[in-house]
Amino acid sequence: MSRNWMTRAENSADIPAIREIDLAAFPTPAEADLVDALRADPAAWIEGLSLVAVDEAGRPVAHALLTRCHIDDTPALCLAPCAVLPERQRTGAGSAAVRAALAAARALGERHVVVLGHPDYYPRFGFTRARDHGIRVTIDVPDEALMALGLDAGHPLPSGTVHYAAPFGI
Repeated sequence: MSRNWMTRAENSADIPAIREIDLAAFPTPAEADLVDALRADPAAWIEGLSLVAVDEAGRPVAHALLTRCHIDDTPALCLAPCAVLPERQRTGAGSAAVRAALAAARALGERHVVVLGHPDYYPRFGFTRARDHGIRVTIDVPDEALMALGLDAGHPLPSGTVHYAAPFGI
């Protein structure tokens, strides 16, 4: 059951609902705690890059977050976490939140995004295997799970090592 979801940047009233989405979507509170830590980190948080898809009553049901990272010294964004309330999964809500986040990043002039995620999900947004661009991470991850996306054709993806914001712990 796919539908046209309304999306918007998070506001302060959404913070408890976003935490609930993460707690419901993941088996541990680690992702919910990560979002809280990223929100509190001025080196990571970029206003307007935490997007929600909302239901008919305006309640958030899906969340996509982009925060600052670097590929070597080049500023980039990290897409993580992305979450959807279990009862709203497979409705397009998560895809709507991700597309809205990427559009907001483009509007802000951001150029590069990396994601560590499911290789069958993120290519629909244009992500490709990071290794093909010479992008790597400092932890052991499946090659196909690390992906990258260029947001600006005039600035190709740089090669190098991804340096995540401190709350990621990697």
